[in-house]
Amino acid sequence: MLPHPIATHLAEATAALQAAGIETPQREARLLLLHALARPATALLDRTEIVTAPTLPALVARRAAREPMALITGRQGFWTLDLEVSRDTLIPRADSEAIVEAALAAKPEATRVLDLGTGTGCLLLAVLNALPAAWGLGIDLSPAATALAARNANACGLARRTAFLAGNWAAAITGRFDLVLSNPPYIPTPDLAGLMPEILAHEPARALDGGPDGLTAYRHLATALPALLTPGGVAVLELGIGQHETVPALARAAGLRVLALRPDLGGIARALVLAA
Repeated sequence: MLPHPIATHLAEATAALQAAGIETPQREARLLLLHALARPATALLDRTEIVTAPTLPALVARRAAREPMALITGRQGFWTLDLEVSRDTLIPRADSEAIVEAALAAKPEATRVLDLGTGTGCLLLAVLNALPAAWGLGIDLSPAATALAARNANACGLARRTAFLAGNWAAAITGRFDLVLSNPPYIPTPDLAGLMPEILAHEPARALDGGPDGLTAYRHLATALPALLTPGGVAVLELGIGQHETVPALARAAGLRVLALRPDLGGIARALVLAA
């Protein structure tokens, strides 16, 4: 590829993304060019600068094929952290920051934290980063996910305060925790086919599929939580859209108390705070 002004690279990439139906083609063209140039996503671009970006066409093609930007760059921001992502886990989303906010408000004195279905480790690491006296354990069914979470913990300077294990929810856990976090699979199986191609084709189905009614994981968690919480401990669960009545009802039936139901930035009931 011959050198061109940055403005030319941006125009060509934007046109290709726009033709592919990407909603924010200019913004994403800029991010892809920065990635191709190995520059930070926050870097400023001089549109007159002459550069060679031989990997840019391939990056644009991947995004035009609806591969998520986070998987192309390998990074995703969450809370105050910059995390590695992969196809082995869900990509952290801003909606899930409501769980961190609710957890810190409900149990700021927590010293033992459990994250069930940890994925990238985003929930656990965000909470531990805000609670310097706390230690946390992350569990995920996927060994590849727990390895990724451990790398993120190390990169965030939290390796000494974390441990990650591959397992089936809390089946191997005998201890109790001040704070339990979980973003479980909650999409009803029949609804999976209607997901955006970025999600359906690139994120693991096991982390999305909540069973026939989307509540399979919540039933398991509601049963397990009473034995996992210390006296005065709390659990914070992420909810899917429209689950703000069904999941609290499951929790109450299992003997749990509903302390709060907090919305995300879009106003959707997202974080359910429970106590034994």
